[in-house]
Amino acid sequence: MDIIRLCAWGYAALLGFVILTGYIPAFIDANDMIFGLFRRTWYADGLHLVSALWAATAAMASRRASELFFQLFGVFYFADGVLGLLTGSGYLDFGILINGVLDLPLSTRFFANAPHLGLGGVAILIGYGLAPRTRTTVHA
Repeated sequence: MDIIRLCAWGYAALLGFVILTGYIPAFIDANDMIFGLFRRTWYADGLHLVSALWAATAAMASRRASELFFQLFGVFYFADGVLGLLTGSGYLDFGILINGVLDLPLSTRFFANAPHLGLGGVAILIGYGLAPRTRTTVHA
């Protein structure tokens, strides 16, 4: 199995862990917030579950499916993080529609959106940077 498919398995596991953090008491504060930043919601869990299943399916299917996962996932999650950084609400969890623009301190917006900026940014690097460099070409 090549590096891109292994990375997709890693993303599937990481996204699965993200879901689990909402159910592990050590990560939940007195206000029922995950790490004091994230409210546990069924639609956020659904988003992360679909993303984890997408990563796992891509990893099982092929290298090309894994590359496409990183290219699309990366752009979607990074853009969500940028919107969240600018407005306090993302779009993948419908936050911009549900909550609108939030008047939050920059530090809160940064830490709340850092996971999507990081996951999306690394996925973009994998999909558009690492993947082309690690492709093998078959010569007849």
